[in-house]
Amino acid sequence: MIAENDPFARLPEVPRFTLASKDITEGQPLPAAQLSGIFGVPGGGDVSPQLSWSGAPEETKSYVVTVYDPDAPTGSGFWHWAVADIPPSMTELPSDAGNGTRDLLPPGALELPNDARTARYVGGAPPAGHGRHRYCVVVQALDVQRIDVPADATPAFLGFTVASQVLGRAVLVATAGTAG
Repeated sequence: MIAENDPFARLPEVPRFTLASKDITEGQPLPAAQLSGIFGVPGGGDVSPQLSWSGAPEETKSYVVTVYDPDAPTGSGFWHWAVADIPPSMTELPSDAGNGTRDLLPPGALELPNDARTARYVGGAPPAGHGRHRYCVVVQALDVQRIDVPADATPAFLGFTVASQVLGRAVLVATAGTAG
C-alpha cells in the first residue's frame, strides 16, 4: 500500500506563517466556484480563491502562490495555479485573481501555465469515483525580488527554482471528491 503523498516531506523546513481565505476553509470541500467548469464539473467556476496572509518573515522580498493536488492520478499530482514575483507589500489576492487576464494580480506578477497548460487558475476536478483529493494552497515567502524562470515554465520547475529561496511557508488544504 502506498502512503499518503506529503508534498512537503522532502522540502526544507522553514518557519510557518498564516494563510486565510474568505472562499475556502481548511479541511473542507471546495465550493463550486473553486471547482473546474473547464474540466466539466457541474457548476464549476474556475474561480481562484481569495487569499490573505500574515506573519511572513520581515526579510521577505517576494511571494509565490501555488495550488497543487498531490492526489491526482498522474504519478506527479496536478498543478492548478502558480503565480510568482508577488511584491512583499502584497498580502492578499482577491477572489478570481487567477482569471487569466492578470487584471487582479499585482503589476509584475508572473502567472505560469498550470498542468492544463493555461496561465490561469483551473479548479479542482477529481475523477469520478477516485475519492477525496487534497488541494494544497501555498504561499511561500522568498528572499529574492524576482524568480528567473521563463513565462512558460511549469509550476514544478518554479518549485525547484525557489526551493533554496524560501524563508517561510503558509499552507491551507481544502478537499474535493466526486461520486463514482
